[in-house]
Amino acid sequence: MAVSNYTYLKLKKLGPNGVITVESTYEPAYDCDVKCIEYAEALVEAETLLLNLDRLGSEAPDSKRHAGTFKPTEAIKLILVDPTCFDDWALRISATLDIK
Repeated sequence: MAVSNYTYLKLKKLGPNGVITVESTYEPAYDCDVKCIEYAEALVEAETLLLNLDRLGSEAPDSKRHAGTFKPTEAIKLILVDPTCFDDWALRISATLDIK
């Protein structure tokens, strides 16, 4: 059984010849406190991001809803990217473009 004192950075334990006292410096305790604070701040930030993500997800439009179809206003011309492939690999450009 040991008793630690955070304020004085001492750990005392009953030994065979009396009380054993283990002392430390303030640097490890300070480093530990800084890491704990950074961890706590990171947890709060992560929770805030998750809440914002949930809120934004509920505000997003339904992806299954169809917004309409795209219909070009001009005539289009299909240009095959690779003539050996099927029509899915074709560019669609305006048929009324100038040569310049």
